[in-house]
Amino acid sequence: MSDRFDIDKVQGLNLGLSAGAVAVSWLLLSPLFAVSLAAGAALGAVNFRALRRSCQAIFQSGVSGSGVAATSFGLRFGLLAVAVGFALYAGAHPVGLVIGLSLIVPSVVIAAWMARPELAPATPAPPPDDPSWDEWNPWLAREREQIDEEDQ
Repeated sequence: MSDRFDIDKVQGLNLGLSAGAVAVSWLLLSPLFAVSLAAGAALGAVNFRALRRSCQAIFQSGVSGSGVAATSFGLRFGLLAVAVGFALYAGAHPVGLVIGLSLIVPSVVIAAWMARPELAPATPAPPPDDPSWDEWNPWLAREREQIDEEDQ
């Protein structure tokens, strides 16, 4: 397990998942579907890279990021919509295009899972008749808040 989330690992996983999906779809479905899936994966990777760069620019600058973020999101979304529209106009398979665009999601989830922190060592639980159990809220996984009698 890594001690930090590595963005290059996400991009490598995305490349591997995309290549595997394109190869399988080429063999099992059709070349058009495979090419559409590859185009969608390329668009997803470019969009993810642009998202990463805009987030870094927002977080590293000292200005309020709401206007910059909205502009960045709008620009990225508009360019992605134009690229998807062009791909569909060129004859891309819509399902392959959407699957290719969506392959970045499992890549991020897998990379985040690989970068998870070490598990805490198990500590013994108190005995069942211990009064501390009455102070614990199992629904919120924390101690119960004490309610003053004056507030009631």
